[in-house]
Amino acid sequence: MYNSWLIFVAGAVFLLAIELIYFKIAARYDIIDKPNERSSHSSPIIRGGGILFLFSVIGWFVTGSFSFPWFVTAVLIASVVSFTDDLGTVNFLIRMAVQCASILLIFFQLDIYTYPVFLVIAALIVSVGTLNAFNFMDGINGITGMYSLVTLATLYFVQTQIISFTHTDLLIWVSLALIIFLVFNFRKNARCFAGDVGSISIALVIVFLIGQLIIKTNWPYWIFLLLVYGMDSVITIVFRLIRRENIFKPHRTHLYQYYSNELGYDHRAISVMYGLVQFFFNVVLAYAFIQGNVRWVVCTVVAFTGLYVMARFSVIRKVKAIK
Repeated sequence: MYNSWLIFVAGAVFLLAIELIYFKIAARYDIIDKPNERSSHSSPIIRGGGILFLFSVIGWFVTGSFSFPWFVTAVLIASVVSFTDDLGTVNFLIRMAVQCASILLIFFQLDIYTYPVFLVIAALIVSVGTLNAFNFMDGINGITGMYSLVTLATLYFVQTQIISFTHTDLLIWVSLALIIFLVFNFRKNARCFAGDVGSISIALVIVFLIGQLIIKTNWPYWIFLLLVYGMDSVITIVFRLIRRENIFKPHRTHLYQYYSNELGYDHRAISVMYGLVQFFFNVVLAYAFIQGNVRWVVCTVVAFTGLYVMARFSVIRKVKAIK
């Protein structure tokens, strides 16, 4: 156990060093996110600080007996293409093809091809949707790091207190990366953003872990560990379709963007709010699993959906009143 903690301390130092080195490289080669009409920030910020998440997976892989090679390969491939997108622009079809290929590699690692084809297809759609939801939701300081850390902390609790479904060290390595990233991102004036490389890589890690948990417990409701992000993403798409907008173009109409950009709420407060709401539901989810009572899950999802829709209409009214 003592040796394990020494590895984690060394890993934290390694990840911090990687982040600081990347800052110098990003400054040297102008890997900077410059504000535009759709941005939620007003000054240039280093893009791609979430590359740390890839290195946390690699660090765990090297020190963890080279476990889950297909999963690590998936994260590596998707991260390389996503980082290339951070540097310039990668064709949409190429990005989607790489995301699908990465998810299929993860499915191979999870050995889900023994399941009915329609379930595999549904899982693929949900998984690719999750990757893009994380990418779209990564728009203000702290939100990706805080939300992902809440999810990882919940999975760590399930792993250590309820049922073992993955490698505990993987959860710790990625959590260390999230904490270090938040040191530089959870600020009034962030030093870096996660970038596509960060949002896509952390989403792949979470998809893999939740997939492991669902298969281990045969309880699909663990997908609601992503309820808040999923709700904001799906309902925003519905509203945009109603307005006949191109849902693939950047925008500022997520609920968190209305709060931050139009109403002027502090980014960090919104990020904490999103994390706390998801944490509350995670507690309900764990309790429902332990008790074997799905009604808790259903009632909470229905209640949250209603509250979210009311909050969205309320915010839109306030924004229209201001304008």
